[in-house]
Amino acid sequence: MREYHFSKFRYCCGIQCPKILWLKENMPDEFDAGVMNPVILSTGNDVGDLAMGLFGDYTEVPFTKKLGDMIPATQKFIEDAVRNICEASFSFDGCFCSVDILRNLGNKKVAFYEVKSSTGVRWIYEHDISYQYYVLTKLGYDVQKACLVHINNQYVRHGELELDKLFSIVDLTETVKEKLGEVEENIKKFREYLKNETEPECKIGCQCSDPYECGYWSHCASDMPQDNSHTVWEVASLRNKQWYYDNGYVTFEQLYDAGILEGKYLQQIEVEIKDLPPQIDKPQIKKFLSTLSYPLYFLDFETFNPAVPLYDNSSPYQQIVFQYSLHYIEKEGAVLKHKECLAYPGSDPRRQIAKQLCRDIPPDACTAAYNMGFEKGQIRALADLYPDLHDHLMNIHDNIKDIMLPFRKRWYYTKEMQGSYSIKYVLPALFPDEPGLNYHNLEGVHNGSEASNVFFAMQKMDKKELGEWREHLLRYCELDTFAMVKILEKLREAVE
Repeated sequence: MREYHFSKFRYCCGIQCPKILWLKENMPDEFDAGVMNPVILSTGNDVGDLAMGLFGDYTEVPFTKKLGDMIPATQKFIEDAVRNICEASFSFDGCFCSVDILRNLGNKKVAFYEVKSSTGVRWIYEHDISYQYYVLTKLGYDVQKACLVHINNQYVRHGELELDKLFSIVDLTETVKEKLGEVEENIKKFREYLKNETEPECKIGCQCSDPYECGYWSHCASDMPQDNSHTVWEVASLRNKQWYYDNGYVTFEQLYDAGILEGKYLQQIEVEIKDLPPQIDKPQIKKFLSTLSYPLYFLDFETFNPAVPLYDNSSPYQQIVFQYSLHYIEKEGAVLKHKECLAYPGSDPRRQIAKQLCRDIPPDACTAAYNMGFEKGQIRALADLYPDLHDHLMNIHDNIKDIMLPFRKRWYYTKEMQGSYSIKYVLPALFPDEPGLNYHNLEGVHNGSEASNVFFAMQKMDKKELGEWREHLLRYCELDTFAMVKILEKLREAVE
């Protein structure tokens, strides 16, 4: 077998689980690329590009697919005493790394900065930076500082971006110095591991999702029961699933027979293995329905959360409302009506949303949301931002009821909900044969993440494309509120 070469990414994969390296080398087609979120990757690239200017003027080493060509270009910049070099590239004994920001201090003294789009220090970052420290020191560089640069989520934008406030710098020099020997041992260990001619055994565990979701999960979990049995990994919101798996409680049947689960976990398992009919608590549902009144409004927001704040009075990753849908019934038996609001990209949408919402929902009206904590949080943020609209917005806020409550409390539960009370599970469970209530049948936008990504992408669309995607967003958000109307009808039917 050829000598395996490392990069920052490959080394960190090995830290997460050495078998990832083996599978990438020997069974690349088994990898599920669905775990690679393109938006997260794009955000990381955008943040990295922005951080290049953190220390003033800089020179970037041009990227080439043949990574080795980046090394002499880096050396030329160092020899020319370029102060700040981005994507500075080095290699030692088959270990390659590109440094996000290298500060060239002269006489082989350097400081380097690894940029992440996260808002804090994760354990894997220490290994990432330690690997770079190892490569540079082995090449004879005197590393004065090894630092992490991450987003400061406490920063509030006012006017032009202030990079020194947008980013936080954490000095990890002493931490990575202590890991120098560990890096060398890990590289040796990984290379030995990769010499295996047959696939190494490795039990699935927490390393399958920490620090990143592994694209080889389906392959490595192939030893799970193949008779369509449900497993502990499917018990919704159950903590310490690894413990149950390690102790032999793998299938729903094993968990049920052991008698070690209770409450909602036991309910999910029992309803599934006994194929029980819908579990309906009529008194509790009736009590909930009595809290609703007319006029009745059904509200759903869509938001996006850019890593780099685009507008004044916003922070990194802050949820920014850009759209809502509103179905409403003015009195019992009245015709269902609909209103909507979708801002155009390019300017702060929040004022438009807040004003229109106050026009569309009258004071003291009963408003229903699904998972009301989200809608209420957005309304509070708008009320704080716009004092002239504060009282009306908070009146809406104080009159919101949560359509999710009967499902979260399990007053209405079917096995098709799979232990979840998300509307994306509840709706198809209640209406399995209605195409008009199936999010998969929508065009372009099928979930909140896609809606967020589309609105962000709209900034670069031409007029025709913009119009098409606006229509997709409107139809998606409309389904969210229409779904609430239908769910409420089903709850009322259940208690008649």
